[in-house]
Amino acid sequence: MTLTTTQPTPPTLTTPTSFWLRPPVLAVLGALLLSMGWLPHPAALPSLLLLVAWVPYLLLERQLTRQGARKGRVFATTYFMLVLWNALTTWWVSYSTLGGGIAAVVLNAALMCLPLMAFRRTKKRLGDRVGYLSLPVYWLAFEQLHLHWDVTWPWLTLGNGFAAAPQWVQWYEYTGFLGGSVWVWAVSLLVFRSLIKDYELKIKNEAGLPWNADSDAERKKTSFLIPVLVVVLPIALSYALGAAYHEKGPTAEVVVVQPNFDPYAEKFAGSPNYVPYPEQISRMLTLSEQQLTPQTRLVVWPETALEEYHWESTIERQPDIQRVRQWLNEHPGVALLTGITTIGSYPSKEAASATARYRDDVGYYDVYNATAYFANATAPLALYHKSRLVPGVEKIPPILSSVLNNIDLGGFVGSYGSQAERTVYAAPAGAPALRPAPLICYESIYGDFVAEYVPNGATLLALCTNDAWWHDSPGYRQLLRYGSLRCIETRRDLARAANTGYTGFINQQGDITQLAPTWVPAASRGVVHLNDEQTFYVRYGELIGRGAQGLAVLLLLGAVVAPLVRKP
Repeated sequence: MTLTTTQPTPPTLTTPTSFWLRPPVLAVLGALLLSMGWLPHPAALPSLLLLVAWVPYLLLERQLTRQGARKGRVFATTYFMLVLWNALTTWWVSYSTLGGGIAAVVLNAALMCLPLMAFRRTKKRLGDRVGYLSLPVYWLAFEQLHLHWDVTWPWLTLGNGFAAAPQWVQWYEYTGFLGGSVWVWAVSLLVFRSLIKDYELKIKNEAGLPWNADSDAERKKTSFLIPVLVVVLPIALSYALGAAYHEKGPTAEVVVVQPNFDPYAEKFAGSPNYVPYPEQISRMLTLSEQQLTPQTRLVVWPETALEEYHWESTIERQPDIQRVRQWLNEHPGVALLTGITTIGSYPSKEAASATARYRDDVGYYDVYNATAYFANATAPLALYHKSRLVPGVEKIPPILSSVLNNIDLGGFVGSYGSQAERTVYAAPAGAPALRPAPLICYESIYGDFVAEYVPNGATLLALCTNDAWWHDSPGYRQLLRYGSLRCIETRRDLARAANTGYTGFINQQGDITQLAPTWVPAASRGVVHLNDEQTFYVRYGELIGRGAQGLAVLLLLGAVVAPLVRKP
C-alpha cells in the first residue's frame, strides 16, 4: 500500500476575532497611545509609546477594509478615535467655556480625518504600497497646513509630543518639530508591517505549509529589528548631539515676574475681587525689585501686565507708562519688556486693516494683544503686536465666523489686529548682545514662526503669557514644555514670565533650569546665554512640511488620474 500525503489548502486570511483586535477596541487603544505625549503631568518615558500610537489605527483600518466595511463605518470608527484623542489631551480648553472646549475637540478631530480619508482613497486607487507611503505624507502636509491657515490649532502636532523628552530630540535643530512627526510615522508603519508579516506567516504555518522553525525565528527577529533601530538610533544621535553641545554666547542676567492675578476674579475691571490697577503695578514693581542686582539687564513681565487699553498715539501720556519710566530711572542699565493691550487708530476706512472695528466717536481702530519694550527710562517705547492669534478668541476666520463667534478659549472674544513681521527689540546699553524676541503665549507653539525671529537678530526668546485661563490643568504644563522644543530648534535660551502658572528659564538644549513656585506671586532671576548663530532649521525652515505638501498634491493627482488611465 502506498502512503500518500495531501497538503492542506492554505486558509483565507481572515480578520482576527480577539477582543483586543476589534476595531472599536483598537480605536480606544490608539487614542490612549496618542495621548501619551500630552499627559496631565508630562514625563519622558511615556512619550516612547507615542512612537507606536498609529499601529492600532493601521490595524483597524486594515480589518475594516478586508471586511468590506462601508465608508460610513470606517469614518465613524476613525473619527471616534480622533475625538477621544483630542478630548483626552485638550479637554482643559473647556475651563474657559464648555462650548469652546467641545468645539475645539469636535472640529479638530474632523479636520484630522481629512489626511486619513485621503490615504484610504489613495490606497484603493494606487495599491497598498503607495497607499501606506502616502499616509505620513498626507498627515505631514496637514500638520504644515495647520500651522498657517485661519483655523490654525497645531497643539497636537505629533512632534510636540516629545516636548517632555528634549534629550531625545536634540536633532530638532535640523528638522524642526515636524521631524518628530516623521519619526512617529516611520516607527508605527514599520511595527505595523512587522505585525502583519508575522500574522500572515502564522496563518501559513497553521495551514500545514512547509515550515522551518529556524527560518521563521530569524524572519521574526529581522522584521522587528528595523523598527527597534528606528527607535534607538535617533535617541542615540540626540544624546550624542546633546553631549557635544555647549551653551553659546555671552551672558546676561534677567528677571522674570509672576504677579499671580486670577484672570476670572482679580485681574480685570468688573471681576468680583478686582485688584485695582495701580495695586497690580505696585506688586509687579515690588517683585521685580526683590530680584534686581547691579548685574540685571532685563526684566520681563507677563502677558497683559499693563492691561488697561492704551491708545498708541498718546501712550506716553498714560500714567502707568510714566510710572514705569520713573521706576526705570531709579534703576539705570535695566530694560523692561511687558505685555500690554493697545489700540491703534486709522485715518479712514481705506487705510484700515481687515480686522479694524468702527465706532462713531473714534472711527476705525484695531485692538492689539501686544508687548512693550523700554530699553531704558527715556528711549522711545517699542511695540510688538501679537501675530499668531488664537482662532475663535483673538481671530474670527471669515468663513467660520458664524460658528467660531461662540467659541471662547480664554480672553477677549473677537478679531485682534496683528503684524506680519517679527520684531526683535534693540539691545540695552549695558548688554549689547541682548536682543530679545517677544513671544506672546500661543505663539510659542509654532516652531517655524519662532525661528523667523532669529534672522532678525534675536539672541534670546522672551515669552509673556497668562496660563491661568486654563486653571490648574494640563494646558499650561504642555505649553511650558513646548518652550523646550523652540529652544532646541533655534538654540536660544528662553525667559518665561507668566501671570500665573510657570515662570522661569529654559536653556539652549531645552532643559528647564529654573521655575518659580506656581500659583503664588513670585519672581526669578537667571543668567541666560545670548547665542547669535543660526541652526539649520532656522536657515532653511520647514523643509519637511513644504515637501510633504508638494508630494501630497502629486499623490492626490495620481489617485484621480490612475483610474482614468486604466479605462480601455
